[in-house]
Amino acid sequence: MLLRSNIPILKSRQKGHHFLVYGDSCSGIAGAKHEATFRQVNAAIRALASPPDFICFLGDEIMGLTTDAEQLRRQWRHFFRREMSWLDRDLTPLYHSTGNHTVYDSASEKVFREVMPHLPGNGPGGLSYFVRRGDLLLVFVNTLDASTGGEGTVETKWLDEILRQQRDARHKLVFGHHPVWAVNGYAGDYQRVIERENGRRFWDVLLRHEVLAYFCSHILAFDVQVQSGVLQVCTAGAGTAHRMPPEQEYLHFVQAALDDNGDDTGLRYQTLDRHGEMREWLSWPWQLPPAASWAPFTPTAAKSLPADCLQHSETASLVAWEISLRLAPDTTAQPQTLLCAQAEGGALPWLWLGISGVDQRLTALLSPQANRSPHRWQGPALPSDRQFSLQFAMHSGMGPGGLLWRWSDAHDWSSMMGASPWGVERLPWSSEWRIGEAAGQQAFRGCDLRLRWHHERFDFADWL
Repeated sequence: MLLRSNIPILKSRQKGHHFLVYGDSCSGIAGAKHEATFRQVNAAIRALASPPDFICFLGDEIMGLTTDAEQLRRQWRHFFRREMSWLDRDLTPLYHSTGNHTVYDSASEKVFREVMPHLPGNGPGGLSYFVRRGDLLLVFVNTLDASTGGEGTVETKWLDEILRQQRDARHKLVFGHHPVWAVNGYAGDYQRVIERENGRRFWDVLLRHEVLAYFCSHILAFDVQVQSGVLQVCTAGAGTAHRMPPEQEYLHFVQAALDDNGDDTGLRYQTLDRHGEMREWLSWPWQLPPAASWAPFTPTAAKSLPADCLQHSETASLVAWEISLRLAPDTTAQPQTLLCAQAEGGALPWLWLGISGVDQRLTALLSPQANRSPHRWQGPALPSDRQFSLQFAMHSGMGPGGLLWRWSDAHDWSSMMGASPWGVERLPWSSEWRIGEAAGQQAFRGCDLRLRWHHERFDFADWL
């Protein structure tokens, strides 16, 4: 496939910012296998119709992982003087976060500081820092902080204090190397994600200070999910193609725009592959009408959507349900069906949404392919002592993070937890829906089950 030229970019609306994020090239060595793939990604960036305001590189620029400090310096020289020589860093600042290939012992930390004199280094150890660009605050955290335990840990008191001091910033973004929330099922404290309790303290700081998004890398994938209203965007596609399953992931970078629309701020992004082709995109946060105005959901009403409404890359569908119910008073671990999209020919349902486990947890099963095991997503444990409502949503542009839940309009969305590299974008829209029952599954055992729904379609071309 040929590289596109003059690739359209997303520009901010009204007063805002547009920028680029990528990570994990693991290059810096002339003639090594990652040099060529990193060059392809950079060629696509150079083909953008106009340069971004700034670029954020989320770590693992070079192969590193050596005790030879001079070899590290050579790799950094190759990275800056050869591989990134195309970038005018006076016009387009380049910000970096630490990574496990670049900051793994005291010697590598020293070299990192040496080669990054352009970074302010105004945080712990000179490895974390913040940048203020007008109404935009960028905070870069070190997720390999030796003072808190090394790889997979992050200092949160400093972050809390900086966000407090800079609370007048209209836009707040945080960048680091390790994810907080598992990507595609790659879990494991310290080496895959930030250690659990440390990660939750970190996320609580983001929530308390109304940070819009946390950008990370490390897991070689593109992934987006939301937890309590804050986005986690994982972009680690700058060059290490040999470890990416080709049927699931791809080399890429993220080009994003921050919008300032009166009382609301928002983030739009497009994920572009090495050929300059848009692969995924999103606008966050959503602005949905109140659930009280949603229409009653019936199997007949569901037939109003076309069979392929979830499966287009340049359009995205958001389908949300409000589910009101009362659980049966006797607790059982047996699955109970809330909503089911039947498949043909005796195949498993494309979508099964219900309750499972002794804690009666919201559960979704997706089965887009016959004769293959369903993929599972878990939501919250549901109350058993009262009538209640919750909302469930599917967004076809969010991959595995696109199955979400919240209690009501007044609460924030969170992605359900799963281990799949794909989401509802693989599903056809069923022509046969069932409420409270499904072939081969336990029926709902409670009472007063009612559903309302809302559907929106978004076109990528509308917000270029």
